[in-house]
Amino acid sequence: MRKRSAILLLLPAFVGVLIFTFYPLIQIIIPTLNQSSDYGKLYLEFLKSSYNQTVIFRTLAIALFTTLVVLVLGLPLAIWIARQDEKVRKLLSVIILFPMLTNAVIRNFAWIIILGKNGVFNDLLLKLHLISAPITILYTNAAIVIGSAYLFLPIMVTSLVGSITELNIETEEAAAVLGAGAMTNLFKVIIPQLTTGILTGCILVFAGTMTAYTTPQLLGGNRHLVMATLIYQQAMTLGDWTNASVVAIILIILSVVIMFAINKLMKKLDRRKVNA
Repeated sequence: MRKRSAILLLLPAFVGVLIFTFYPLIQIIIPTLNQSSDYGKLYLEFLKSSYNQTVIFRTLAIALFTTLVVLVLGLPLAIWIARQDEKVRKLLSVIILFPMLTNAVIRNFAWIIILGKNGVFNDLLLKLHLISAPITILYTNAAIVIGSAYLFLPIMVTSLVGSITELNIETEEAAAVLGAGAMTNLFKVIIPQLTTGILTGCILVFAGTMTAYTTPQLLGGNRHLVMATLIYQQAMTLGDWTNASVVAIILIILSVVIMFAINKLMKKLDRRKVNA
C-alpha cells in the first residue's frame, strides 16, 4: 500500500518531466534526423569541422578549468566558514550567497569595468609597476573563466559547507595527535570524507559553466565562442534552427558524459566505501 501511494505521489512529477523535458528534446532531435536519408549526417558534418572542434574544445576546457578553480578557491573558504560558530556561519553563508541575488548581466558588466584595458585591474598593475602597458584580459578565455568562477563560487561553497559541518572533528584531532600536519590532515583525512559535497559542487559548477550564455557572450565576445553562444548565433543570427539543434544535442551529450565521468571518479576516490 505504501509503495502504491509513493508511486502515485511521484506520478505528477514523472509526467511533468516527460512533458517539459523529454518531449522538447524529442522535438529538437527529430528535425536533425529528417534532413537527409543518412541519419546522423548533420552531426558528423558538425564534428568534422575544425572550427566546431575548436569551439567544443574551448567549451570543455573552460568548464573543466573553471570547476577546478572554483574547487581550489571554495574548499579552504568552506572549511573556514564551517568551523565558525553557528551564528557566524549562518551570517557568512548569507554573505556568500548575496551576489547571486544580483542579475548575472549586471555582474558581468562589473567585470567588464574591472578587466578592461582602462579598468581597475590594469590601473592597479600599472600603479604597482608590474606592467608597462595595459594587458588584454577582457574578451579572452581567461575573462570567461574569471567571470564563471565568480558566478559559481557560492554554489561550490554552499555544497561543501553542508558536508564539512557533518565531519567528526575528533578524527582530525586523532590524526594530529599521531603526527599528521595540516596539509596531511587536509588531503588524507578531510578531503576523502567530502567526496559527496565535492561531487555535488563540481557537477553543478561544470553543468552551469558548460551551458552558460551570458558570461561567455559578455566577457568572451564573438571571437571566443562557446557552444551556448554558438547555439544563439546559429538560431538568432543565421536563422539556422536545425544546426542550432545539432549543437544543443551535442552539448547535452557532452555534459552528461563528463558529469558521469566525474561521478565515477569521485566514487573511486571515496575511501568511506573501501571497508564497506
